[in-house]
Amino acid sequence: MSTSNTDGALARLARFCYRRRRLVLLTWIVGVIAVAVVGFGYGAAPDNDFTGGNSESAKAQELIERHFPEQQGDTLTLAIKADKGIDDPAARQKIEKVLAGLADSAVTGPMTSPYDDKSLVTADRRIARTTIPLSDKEVDKTEVKPLVDLVKAASDDSVTLGLGGYMAEKAETPPQGPAESVGLLAAAVILFIAFGSLVAMGLPIVTALLAIVAGLALMKLVGYLVPGPDFTLVFGAMIGLGVGIDYALFIVTRYKDSLQEGDDPESATVKALTTAGHAVLFAGVTVVIALLGLVVMGQRLMTGVAVATSVIVLVTMIAAVTLLPAFLGFTGYKINSLRLPRRAQRGNQPVTGASRQRRTPAERWAGTVQRRPVIAATLAGAVLLVLAAPTLSMRLSQPDASVQPHDRSSYTSYKILSEGFGPGYGAPLIFTTQVDSTDADLSPVVEAVRNTDGIAYATPPRVSRDGQAATFIAFPSTGYQDEATANLVHKLRDEVLPNAPGGRNVLVGGPNAATIDVAEESGSRLPLMIAVVIAISMVLLIALVRSVTIALQAAVMNLLSIGAAYGVIVAVVQWGWFGPALGFPAAMPVTTWVPMMMFPVLFGLSMDYQVFLISRVREEYERTGDTRTAVARGLAGTAKVITAAAAIMIAVFTTSLLGPDIAVKQGGLGMAVAVLIDATIVRMILVPAVMELFGKANWWMPGRRASKPAPAAPVRLEEQAGV
Repeated sequence: MSTSNTDGALARLARFCYRRRRLVLLTWIVGVIAVAVVGFGYGAAPDNDFTGGNSESAKAQELIERHFPEQQGDTLTLAIKADKGIDDPAARQKIEKVLAGLADSAVTGPMTSPYDDKSLVTADRRIARTTIPLSDKEVDKTEVKPLVDLVKAASDDSVTLGLGGYMAEKAETPPQGPAESVGLLAAAVILFIAFGSLVAMGLPIVTALLAIVAGLALMKLVGYLVPGPDFTLVFGAMIGLGVGIDYALFIVTRYKDSLQEGDDPESATVKALTTAGHAVLFAGVTVVIALLGLVVMGQRLMTGVAVATSVIVLVTMIAAVTLLPAFLGFTGYKINSLRLPRRAQRGNQPVTGASRQRRTPAERWAGTVQRRPVIAATLAGAVLLVLAAPTLSMRLSQPDASVQPHDRSSYTSYKILSEGFGPGYGAPLIFTTQVDSTDADLSPVVEAVRNTDGIAYATPPRVSRDGQAATFIAFPSTGYQDEATANLVHKLRDEVLPNAPGGRNVLVGGPNAATIDVAEESGSRLPLMIAVVIAISMVLLIALVRSVTIALQAAVMNLLSIGAAYGVIVAVVQWGWFGPALGFPAAMPVTTWVPMMMFPVLFGLSMDYQVFLISRVREEYERTGDTRTAVARGLAGTAKVITAAAAIMIAVFTTSLLGPDIAVKQGGLGMAVAVLIDATIVRMILVPAVMELFGKANWWMPGRRASKPAPAAPVRLEEQAGV
């Protein structure tokens, strides 16, 4: 029986945590409670302002904030539709009652009634609107929820009312609900099937839960240094739950194997940490480095997401190599307690020589692929390329009211306003420029914009009180999500404004233009982030498996699987294939941050699975010198643990579809698809086929003599991978 390094730092850590298990557990419990109280009680509020940087919309926003302070703060928009017209006595009574209720709220400022301003009403008097300023920038969504309820309750068959605006959408969005709980339950079922023991099932879950609570609390504290948007916590919980359970799964699996080989609990704990723990540390560092690749995007909030999610991965990794060994000290030989009856009978039987020689289904499948490697690789590659093809038409944007569930007041407001004032009412373009005095004349610029195809109408210009800036608003004839709106913004910037008298210094801003700028900046920087993440991950993988060829294979295969996941997202979200069935009410562009966030997470996870598989293959190759045998045995030895780990990830990511956040749903769907593809097409078909085709070239490394394989190492690479 091969031995592991029992004198290294990990071995000493394992012995300490095992022997001082009560101290370690108490430290973790006290630490988690303390961090949770501080983090959840006093953590930083989320920051959802994706503007900033050097984009034109960011400069326009800065100018407006400096010279038009009265325009700051959130607003709500009340949309009204009366079948008999808003002047019908019954309709007017109902509408004025709602207006009075909104005006009496402590969180709203002065507003204009549509009965006092004809510009707020359509020509046929059937549709009206009014803007309701919120009195304080710090208004909470819970304070806006009663206003939404008031408007919804007043609607009936004759008068329809809807309350729109960012805070109205937030107030109506329900909490995440049972999504994480369902994911946790699914993970428990998978672990119970894999281990056949309630005790073995519970250890990864309890370890992951304690780590997630501490990690989420730390994420809120980190928000003071690098702020992140509100989806960071949901996304962090999803990633933390997946990797936390997976990391503990690898260590518990190795511990159980060591007990079966005859080790005592302490020796098994040391071996598990010096083998699987080594792989967990590599896996965690890989994911963290991949996540920090988001910093390359140069976006303030995405940097916050990168740092915050890296924190939760680090906490789960630390829990796996400290807290879990302490738990193993408490369980000892009882790790297999409360087993399934059929497993209990099988688990007590000794492993005979004949059973060791019996080929597993995974090994037989690898042999089938290896007999026709060209066909297998071609078919698998073709499937991945077909799935990835829709990626070429990917469009990026931010969700707006048009893609909200149709029973929400914000969607009702959007529909009424689009019908009465055009779909571009929710996509205003704010033009601003510096001027010399209050007498500055922007009329030629306004006229040029008003006469541009795609502009529905434009407001008269107005100058700031200090006489240093002027602004006006134009409304497109197309909606927020329409590609034509983005094209219009470019036309205004590139053609219309430069050719209008005094228009060269006019900036185009507003939420719509900001979304377009962020999406285009993200798309342009995405290749750089991909290149950085791939380069760093390849260096780490080369150092671990000592092969340039395998590192290149891993990079290409990971790109194919992630590209396929991107393609599936485009087909479902943007093209609308099966969208309603998966919780997407309408076809929409892909949310800007989703591809950025998906790539580092998935590349890191894919590299983890690659390490677990290739390390075992490498160990078998050094033992036999035959690539075909090494691949078949390596696949057989890792198939169960990788399948269980992937199944847990898929279950956790898929449950995001149960939540209310459209963007988080997109990310969860994409990552679930990517892990599924990686665990099936890539690991089960592409890897054995490609490695069969490369033969001994798989192990090419500059400076290494290729005469014959090196003798078996004292420390098994299988053990380094923990499988």
